[in-house]
Amino acid sequence: MGATPPSATTRTTKPAGVPLVDLRDISRRFGERAEGWLDRRLRALGLGHAPAITHAVDHVDLQVQPGEVVGLVGESGCGKSTLGRIAAGLLPPSEGQVLVDGQDITQMDARARLAARLKVQMVFQDPFGSLNPRLRVARIVGEAARLHGLTDAAGEDDYVCAQLERAGLDPSLRHRYPHQFSGGQRQRIGIARALAVQPRMLVCDEAVAALDVSIQAQILNLFMDLREQLGLAYLFISHDLGVIEHLCDRVVVMYLGRVVESAPVEELFARPHHPYTRALLQEIPRIDARRAQFAPIRGEIPSPLSPPSGCHFHPRCPQAMDRCRTEVPQLRGIAIHHQSACHRDAL
Repeated sequence: MGATPPSATTRTTKPAGVPLVDLRDISRRFGERAEGWLDRRLRALGLGHAPAITHAVDHVDLQVQPGEVVGLVGESGCGKSTLGRIAAGLLPPSEGQVLVDGQDITQMDARARLAARLKVQMVFQDPFGSLNPRLRVARIVGEAARLHGLTDAAGEDDYVCAQLERAGLDPSLRHRYPHQFSGGQRQRIGIARALAVQPRMLVCDEAVAALDVSIQAQILNLFMDLREQLGLAYLFISHDLGVIEHLCDRVVVMYLGRVVESAPVEELFARPHHPYTRALLQEIPRIDARRAQFAPIRGEIPSPLSPPSGCHFHPRCPQAMDRCRTEVPQLRGIAIHHQSACHRDAL
Protein backbone atom coordinates (compact mmCIF):
# COMPACT_ATOMS: atom_id res chain seq x y z
CA MET A 1 0.00 0.00 0.00
CA GLY A 2 3.00 2.27 0.19
CA ALA A 3 4.08 4.53 3.01
CA THR A 4 2.26 4.79 6.26
CA PRO A 5 0.30 8.00 5.69
CA PRO A 6 0.34 10.87 8.13
CA SER A 7 -2.48 11.37 10.55
CA ALA A 8 -5.64 12.61 8.92
CA THR A 9 -6.27 16.29 9.23
CA THR A 10 -9.53 17.52 10.66
CA ARG A 11 -12.03 17.68 7.85
CA THR A 12 -14.73 20.28 7.91
CA THR A 13 -17.56 20.84 5.51
CA LYS A 14 -16.96 24.24 3.92
CA PRO A 15 -19.77 26.27 2.41
CA ALA A 16 -19.65 26.08 -1.36
CA GLY A 17 -18.33 29.29 -2.86
CA VAL A 18 -16.52 30.25 -6.04
CA PRO A 19 -14.12 27.39 -6.84
CA LEU A 20 -10.45 28.21 -7.06
CA VAL A 21 -10.28 26.00 -10.17
CA ASP A 22 -13.40 25.03 -12.09
CA LEU A 23 -13.11 22.64 -15.04
CA ARG A 24 -16.32 22.55 -17.06
CA ASP A 25 -17.13 19.88 -19.65
CA ILE A 26 -13.44 19.29 -20.34
CA SER A 27 -12.38 16.99 -23.16
CA ARG A 28 -8.88 16.36 -24.43
CA ARG A 29 -8.03 14.38 -27.52
CA PHE A 30 -4.56 13.60 -28.83
CA GLY A 31 -3.76 12.96 -32.48
CA GLU A 32 -6.15 15.51 -33.96
CA ARG A 33 -4.76 17.69 -36.73
CA ALA A 34 -6.07 19.98 -39.40
CA GLU A 35 -6.77 18.17 -42.67
CA GLY A 36 -5.04 19.76 -45.67
CA TRP A 37 -5.84 19.54 -49.37
CA LEU A 38 -3.38 16.66 -49.84
CA ASP A 39 -5.06 14.66 -47.08
CA ARG A 40 -8.47 15.25 -48.63
CA ARG A 41 -7.18 14.26 -52.08
CA LEU A 42 -5.57 11.06 -50.81
CA ARG A 43 -8.70 10.08 -48.94
CA ALA A 44 -10.80 10.73 -52.06
CA LEU A 45 -8.54 8.30 -53.91
CA GLY A 46 -8.83 5.76 -51.12
CA LEU A 47 -5.14 6.13 -50.21
CA GLY A 48 -5.40 8.10 -46.99
CA HIS A 49 -6.74 7.19 -43.59
CA ALA A 50 -8.09 9.07 -40.63
CA PRO A 51 -5.51 9.78 -37.91
CA ALA A 52 -5.73 7.69 -34.73
CA ILE A 53 -7.30 9.85 -32.02
CA THR A 54 -6.79 9.14 -28.32
CA HIS A 55 -9.73 10.19 -26.16
CA ALA A 56 -7.83 11.00 -22.96
CA VAL A 57 -10.50 13.06 -21.17
CA ASP A 58 -14.17 12.90 -22.09
CA HIS A 59 -16.51 15.68 -20.90
CA VAL A 60 -15.31 15.98 -17.30
CA ASP A 61 -16.43 18.51 -14.68
CA LEU A 62 -14.15 19.07 -11.68
CA GLN A 63 -14.04 21.83 -9.07
CA VAL A 64 -11.48 22.51 -6.33
CA GLN A 65 -12.44 24.95 -3.59
CA PRO A 66 -9.86 27.19 -1.85
CA GLY A 67 -8.00 25.16 0.76
CA GLU A 68 -9.59 21.87 -0.32
CA VAL A 69 -7.70 18.62 -0.96
CA VAL A 70 -9.27 16.65 -3.80
CA GLY A 71 -8.03 13.15 -4.57
CA LEU A 72 -8.14 11.97 -8.18
CA VAL A 73 -7.88 8.20 -8.58
CA GLY A 74 -8.18 5.57 -11.28
CA GLU A 75 -6.20 2.98 -13.22
CA SER A 76 -3.24 3.95 -15.37
CA GLY A 77 -4.41 5.44 -18.64
CA CYS A 78 -7.71 6.78 -17.27
CA GLY A 79 -6.78 10.40 -18.03
CA LYS A 80 -6.13 11.70 -14.53
CA SER A 81 -2.64 13.06 -15.33
CA THR A 82 -3.95 14.76 -18.47
CA LEU A 83 -6.73 16.36 -16.43
CA GLY A 84 -4.19 17.52 -13.85
CA ARG A 85 -2.05 19.15 -16.54
CA ILE A 86 -5.10 20.93 -17.91
CA ALA A 87 -5.91 22.22 -14.42
CA ALA A 88 -2.33 23.48 -14.09
CA GLY A 89 -2.46 25.22 -17.46
CA LEU A 90 0.18 22.96 -19.04
CA LEU A 91 -2.24 21.53 -21.61
CA PRO A 92 -5.12 23.27 -23.36
CA PRO A 93 -8.41 21.37 -23.48
CA SER A 94 -9.83 20.27 -26.82
CA GLU A 95 -13.25 21.34 -25.53
CA GLY A 96 -14.60 22.94 -22.40
CA GLN A 97 -13.76 25.82 -20.08
CA VAL A 98 -11.08 26.32 -17.44
CA LEU A 99 -12.06 28.92 -14.84
CA VAL A 100 -9.78 30.30 -12.13
CA ASP A 101 -11.52 32.23 -9.36
CA GLY A 102 -14.67 32.17 -11.48
CA GLN A 103 -13.10 33.70 -14.60
CA ASP A 104 -12.59 31.89 -17.89
CA ILE A 105 -8.88 32.03 -18.69
CA THR A 106 -9.58 32.34 -22.42
CA GLN A 107 -11.46 35.60 -21.75
CA MET A 108 -8.61 37.17 -19.74
CA ASP A 109 -6.03 39.56 -21.07
CA ALA A 110 -2.40 38.42 -21.12
CA ARG A 111 -1.53 39.84 -17.69
CA ALA A 112 -4.56 38.30 -15.97
CA ARG A 113 -4.00 34.96 -17.71
CA LEU A 114 -0.41 34.86 -16.46
CA ALA A 115 -1.53 35.66 -12.92
CA ALA A 116 -4.13 32.89 -13.09
CA ARG A 117 -1.55 30.36 -14.27
CA LEU A 118 0.79 31.24 -11.42
CA LYS A 119 -1.96 30.40 -8.92
CA VAL A 120 -1.84 26.72 -9.90
CA GLN A 121 1.50 24.91 -9.96
CA MET A 122 2.42 21.29 -10.55
CA VAL A 123 4.61 18.82 -8.68
CA PHE A 124 5.60 15.98 -11.01
CA GLN A 125 6.03 12.27 -10.42
CA ASP A 126 9.67 12.01 -11.52
CA PRO A 127 11.77 14.11 -9.14
CA PHE A 128 14.80 13.91 -11.42
CA GLY A 129 13.36 14.18 -14.91
CA SER A 130 11.37 17.29 -13.93
CA LEU A 131 14.53 19.22 -12.94
CA ASN A 132 17.01 20.67 -15.44
CA PRO A 133 20.26 18.76 -14.78
CA ARG A 134 22.34 21.64 -16.16
CA LEU A 135 21.10 24.19 -13.62
CA ARG A 136 22.04 24.64 -9.99
CA VAL A 137 19.25 24.44 -7.44
CA ALA A 138 19.39 28.19 -6.72
CA ARG A 139 18.50 28.97 -10.32
CA ILE A 140 15.90 26.19 -10.59
CA VAL A 141 14.01 27.60 -7.60
CA GLY A 142 14.60 31.31 -8.08
CA GLU A 143 14.42 31.90 -11.83
CA ALA A 144 10.63 32.00 -12.18
CA ALA A 145 10.20 34.15 -9.06
CA ARG A 146 12.62 36.76 -10.42
CA LEU A 147 11.09 36.61 -13.90
CA HIS A 148 7.62 37.34 -12.51
CA GLY A 149 8.77 40.12 -10.21
CA LEU A 150 8.32 38.30 -6.89
CA THR A 151 11.92 39.13 -6.03
CA ASP A 152 14.74 41.12 -7.57
CA ALA A 153 18.34 40.16 -8.29
CA ALA A 154 19.53 41.58 -4.97
CA GLY A 155 17.01 39.62 -2.91
CA GLU A 156 16.90 36.44 -4.99
CA ASP A 157 19.39 34.49 -2.90
CA ASP A 158 17.52 35.15 0.36
CA TYR A 159 14.23 34.33 -1.38
CA VAL A 160 15.58 31.00 -2.64
CA CYS A 161 16.88 30.14 0.83
CA ALA A 162 13.44 30.81 2.32
CA GLN A 163 11.74 28.53 -0.21
CA LEU A 164 14.22 25.72 0.37
CA GLU A 165 13.78 25.97 4.13
CA ARG A 166 10.01 25.87 3.72
CA ALA A 167 10.39 22.66 1.68
CA GLY A 168 12.63 21.12 4.34
CA LEU A 169 16.02 21.50 2.61
CA ASP A 170 19.25 22.99 3.88
CA PRO A 171 19.75 26.30 2.01
CA SER A 172 23.52 25.78 2.04
CA LEU A 173 22.99 23.11 -0.63
CA ARG A 174 21.51 25.56 -3.13
CA HIS A 175 24.64 25.70 -5.31
CA ARG A 176 24.58 21.98 -6.07
CA TYR A 177 23.14 20.25 -9.13
CA PRO A 178 20.09 17.93 -9.02
CA HIS A 179 22.15 14.74 -9.48
CA GLN A 180 23.87 15.45 -6.16
CA PHE A 181 20.62 14.92 -4.22
CA SER A 182 18.59 11.87 -3.24
CA GLY A 183 15.14 11.24 -4.71
CA GLY A 184 13.35 12.68 -1.70
CA GLN A 185 15.55 15.78 -1.72
CA ARG A 186 14.94 16.29 -5.43
CA GLN A 187 11.20 16.14 -4.85
CA ARG A 188 11.59 18.81 -2.18
CA ILE A 189 13.42 20.94 -4.74
CA GLY A 190 10.46 20.53 -7.09
CA ILE A 191 8.11 21.57 -4.29
CA ALA A 192 10.27 24.61 -3.49
CA ARG A 193 10.23 25.58 -7.18
CA ALA A 194 6.43 25.39 -7.22
CA LEU A 195 6.13 27.41 -4.01
CA ALA A 196 8.49 30.11 -5.28
CA VAL A 197 5.75 31.73 -7.41
CA GLN A 198 3.36 31.83 -4.42
CA PRO A 199 0.60 29.57 -5.77
CA ARG A 200 -2.75 28.94 -4.14
CA MET A 201 -3.03 25.36 -5.39
CA LEU A 202 -0.68 22.47 -6.17
CA VAL A 203 -1.44 19.68 -8.62
CA CYS A 204 0.50 16.68 -7.32
CA ASP A 205 0.76 14.01 -10.01
CA GLU A 206 1.82 10.79 -8.23
CA ALA A 207 4.22 13.02 -6.32
CA VAL A 208 5.40 10.27 -3.95
CA ALA A 209 5.10 7.21 -6.20
CA ALA A 210 8.76 7.24 -7.28
CA LEU A 211 10.13 7.64 -3.74
CA ASP A 212 11.32 5.07 -1.24
CA VAL A 213 8.63 3.98 1.18
CA SER A 214 10.54 5.51 4.10
CA ILE A 215 10.52 8.92 2.38
CA GLN A 216 6.92 8.97 1.17
CA ALA A 217 5.37 9.76 4.56
CA GLN A 218 7.81 12.65 5.05
CA ILE A 219 6.77 14.28 1.79
CA LEU A 220 3.07 13.71 2.53
CA ASN A 221 3.50 15.33 5.94
CA LEU A 222 5.22 18.26 4.22
CA PHE A 223 2.25 18.71 1.91
CA MET A 224 -0.14 18.83 4.86
CA ASP A 225 2.09 21.24 6.80
CA LEU A 226 2.16 23.54 3.77
CA ARG A 227 -1.62 23.35 3.57
CA GLU A 228 -1.92 24.59 7.14
CA GLN A 229 0.77 27.26 6.80
CA LEU A 230 -0.20 28.66 3.40
CA GLY A 231 -3.84 27.65 2.98
CA LEU A 232 -2.99 25.68 -0.15
CA ALA A 233 -5.50 23.64 -2.09
CA TYR A 234 -4.42 20.37 -3.71
CA LEU A 235 -5.45 18.18 -6.58
CA PHE A 236 -3.75 14.99 -5.42
CA ILE A 237 -3.43 12.39 -8.18
CA SER A 238 -2.52 8.98 -6.78
CA HIS A 239 -3.06 5.27 -7.22
CA ASP A 240 -2.55 4.70 -3.48
CA LEU A 241 -6.05 4.68 -2.05
CA GLY A 242 -4.72 4.43 1.49
CA VAL A 243 -2.98 7.78 1.10
CA ILE A 244 -6.06 9.30 -0.54
CA GLU A 245 -8.24 8.13 2.37
CA HIS A 246 -6.04 9.88 4.94
CA LEU A 247 -5.17 13.08 3.11
CA CYS A 248 -8.16 14.17 1.07
CA ASP A 249 -11.43 15.93 1.78
CA ARG A 250 -13.10 14.66 -1.39
CA VAL A 251 -12.39 11.88 -3.89
CA VAL A 252 -13.05 11.85 -7.64
CA VAL A 253 -12.86 8.47 -9.41
CA MET A 254 -12.05 8.36 -13.14
CA TYR A 255 -12.35 5.52 -15.62
CA LEU A 256 -11.25 5.77 -19.25
CA GLY A 257 -11.51 9.55 -19.42
CA ARG A 258 -14.76 9.98 -17.48
CA VAL A 259 -15.65 10.70 -13.87
CA VAL A 260 -17.67 7.77 -12.56
CA GLU A 261 -18.05 8.81 -8.92
CA SER A 262 -17.39 11.77 -6.63
CA ALA A 263 -17.98 12.05 -2.88
CA PRO A 264 -16.48 13.22 0.42
CA VAL A 265 -13.75 10.80 1.41
CA GLU A 266 -15.58 9.24 4.37
CA GLU A 267 -18.74 8.77 2.32
CA LEU A 268 -16.97 7.21 -0.64
CA PHE A 269 -14.93 4.73 1.41
CA ALA A 270 -17.92 3.78 3.57
CA ARG A 271 -20.58 3.62 0.84
CA PRO A 272 -19.07 3.31 -2.66
CA HIS A 273 -21.79 3.16 -5.31
CA HIS A 274 -20.25 2.65 -8.75
CA PRO A 275 -19.14 -0.95 -9.49
CA TYR A 276 -15.72 0.30 -10.54
CA THR A 277 -15.22 2.20 -7.28
CA ARG A 278 -16.30 -0.86 -5.31
CA ALA A 279 -13.81 -3.01 -7.19
CA LEU A 280 -10.99 -0.57 -6.48
CA LEU A 281 -11.75 -0.37 -2.76
CA GLN A 282 -11.98 -4.15 -2.40
CA GLU A 283 -8.29 -4.39 -3.36
CA ILE A 284 -7.07 -2.26 -0.43
CA PRO A 285 -5.24 -4.52 2.07
CA ARG A 286 -6.85 -4.28 5.52
CA ILE A 287 -5.58 -5.61 8.84
CA ASP A 288 -9.07 -6.80 9.71
CA ALA A 289 -9.40 -8.73 6.44
CA ARG A 290 -6.36 -11.00 6.48
CA ARG A 291 -8.18 -13.98 4.99
CA ALA A 292 -9.95 -11.98 2.32
CA GLN A 293 -9.67 -13.29 -1.22
CA PHE A 294 -8.46 -10.55 -3.54
CA ALA A 295 -9.44 -10.74 -7.19
CA PRO A 296 -8.41 -8.19 -9.82
CA ILE A 297 -11.01 -6.41 -11.91
CA ARG A 298 -11.74 -8.77 -14.75
CA GLY A 299 -10.56 -7.91 -18.22
CA GLU A 300 -8.25 -5.11 -19.31
CA ILE A 301 -8.95 -1.41 -19.57
CA PRO A 302 -10.14 -0.74 -23.16
CA SER A 303 -8.06 1.34 -25.52
CA PRO A 304 -8.74 5.10 -25.46
CA LEU A 305 -8.32 4.96 -29.25
CA SER A 306 -11.63 3.12 -29.46
CA PRO A 307 -13.54 3.38 -26.16
CA PRO A 308 -16.66 1.23 -25.69
CA SER A 309 -20.09 2.68 -26.39
CA GLY A 310 -22.44 3.55 -23.56
CA CYS A 311 -20.81 3.15 -20.17
CA HIS A 312 -17.09 2.70 -20.71
CA PHE A 313 -16.95 0.20 -17.83
CA HIS A 314 -19.63 -2.14 -19.12
CA PRO A 315 -17.26 -4.74 -20.74
CA ARG A 316 -15.74 -5.37 -17.28
CA CYS A 317 -18.78 -4.79 -15.10
CA PRO A 318 -20.47 -7.85 -13.52
CA GLN A 319 -23.74 -5.89 -13.24
CA ALA A 320 -23.90 -4.57 -16.82
CA MET A 321 -27.33 -4.31 -18.44
CA ASP A 322 -28.38 -3.76 -22.06
CA ARG A 323 -28.84 -0.08 -21.22
CA CYS A 324 -25.19 0.16 -20.13
CA ARG A 325 -24.01 -0.86 -23.61
CA THR A 326 -25.89 1.88 -25.43
CA GLU A 327 -26.55 4.83 -23.10
CA VAL A 328 -23.89 6.99 -21.47
CA PRO A 329 -24.67 7.30 -17.73
CA GLN A 330 -24.70 10.82 -16.31
CA LEU A 331 -23.43 11.81 -12.89
CA ARG A 332 -26.44 12.03 -10.57
CA GLY A 333 -26.81 12.73 -6.88
CA ILE A 334 -27.36 9.65 -4.73
CA ALA A 335 -26.63 11.32 -1.35
CA ILE A 336 -25.49 14.70 -0.05
CA HIS A 337 -22.42 15.71 -2.10
CA HIS A 338 -22.25 12.14 -3.48
CA GLN A 339 -22.56 11.60 -7.23
CA SER A 340 -22.32 8.44 -9.31
CA ALA A 341 -22.52 7.73 -13.04
CA CYS A 342 -24.24 4.36 -13.03
CA HIS A 343 -27.55 3.11 -14.45
CA ARG A 344 -27.92 0.75 -11.52
CA ASP A 345 -30.65 1.98 -9.18
CA ALA A 346 -31.32 4.90 -11.55
CA LEU A 347 -34.92 6.11 -11.56
